[in-house]
Amino acid sequence: MRRVFWLAMGVTIGVLVVRKMSAAAERLTPQSVAGQLADGLRDLGDAIADFGADVRAAAASREDELRAGTGLDAPLPTRDEATAGGQAALQARRGAHAADS
Repeated sequence: MRRVFWLAMGVTIGVLVVRKMSAAAERLTPQSVAGQLADGLRDLGDAIADFGADVRAAAASREDELRAGTGLDAPLPTRDEATAGGQAALQARRGAHAADS
């Protein structure tokens, strides 16, 4: 009975070792290595594309903040508003001396 047990144990261990070695040898074939490399490069490319999209979104958001803060998107004054504003600015520059003349 002991011999049958050890024989079965040896066969089982032998089968497991052969299966593990076959799987390892299959992973190390040139086609398998090339496939793993291609998958890795594809994943890297996807990660770089995601990073670029995040950077573009953050840059657009920051540009909107800066435009709102500096008033770059404000409408330009009309000709009448510009002329009236210019006259008011000239009057403000002349100060009290303008009233004397």
